[in-house]
Amino acid sequence: MSSLESVRMRELRDSDVESVAALIRRTIDARYTGVYPPRAVDFFKQFHAADKIRERSARGTILVVEQAGALVGTGALVDNEIYGLFVEPEVQGKGVGGALMRELESRAQAEGRVEIHLSVSLPSRQFYERLGYEILEEAQMDVGEGQELRYWKARKPLG
Repeated sequence: MSSLESVRMRELRDSDVESVAALIRRTIDARYTGVYPPRAVDFFKQFHAADKIRERSARGTILVVEQAGALVGTGALVDNEIYGLFVEPEVQGKGVGGALMRELESRAQAEGRVEIHLSVSLPSRQFYERLGYEILEEAQMDVGEGQELRYWKARKPLG
């Protein structure tokens, strides 16, 4: 993808859910394996499974990005929190994630939100800091067998 002109952003359709879940699994495998312990990688996959995508869609908005008929990115806005921003690894660094974030932030602002919150994974901290997110605190979750999932809580004022 040479520019964002070759992609289309739209809201999630019911028929997209399995494709979105597969895109998220591929991205987690490519970017989180080796960074997080195996049980944390499994936690991420479960947290972003098809049933969770359907739940978020019912409670908020999920956007998808298409290129040449294939889904290459996704992100969700539920209340004032962004979840599940994932971009196909081979498309990362080409503006898709930034465009998704700008659109989700714009929608949050249109809904009257004054700030956005999100959880930042280890591989994505620089991306979110470049977009103006303030890291509030480090957090961790026990995922069993002596393994933990580390992340940061972050926020960004809107407006």
